Amino acid sequence: MSASIVSFELNGKVEQVIAEPLLTLKTVLRDKLGKVGTKEGCNQGGCGACTVLVEGEPVLSCLLPIQNVEGKKVLTIEGLQKNGKIHALQQSFHDNFASQCGHCTPGMIMVLYALLQKSPKPSRDEIIMALSGNHCRCTGYQPIIEAVEKLTAGSEV
Repeated sequence: MSASIVSFELNGKVEQVIAEPLLTLKTVLRDKLGKVGTKEGCNQGGCGACTVLVEGEPVLSCLLPIQNVEGKKVLTIEGLQKNGKIHALQQSFHDNFASQCGHCTPGMIMVLYALLQKSPKPSRDEIIMALSGNHCRCTGYQPIIEAVEKLTAGSEV
């Protein structure tokens, strides 16, 4: 296999990268495009820190070959910001002390953002299920779940 050019939409902007065989989306995002909000964790698909959305669905970018996003829309944590303002979900994490070290936070926010796009008022069980592939060693999950519940209790996301 030889290198190829991969074109995809990243946070609303078309990007083209030269992709060597077996290069992952995570590596391209962090090392070639400077989107370091996508965290590097286990590099085995087990922690969820590298989660981004591809065509609106959460994916583990450490496992996804860059060639698989050809012509697709990719959204990272950086893409949630609009006009210099963070997304309401990010604000709720902040306001409710839902992150501590912050390493897992971008991946969690991305899976929860995807959940809220499908279910604006998710149940506690839906929130827990959405988070099931994301590991946090600092918060114990309760503040994360509460941040989503408080956000969705009285507003449209």
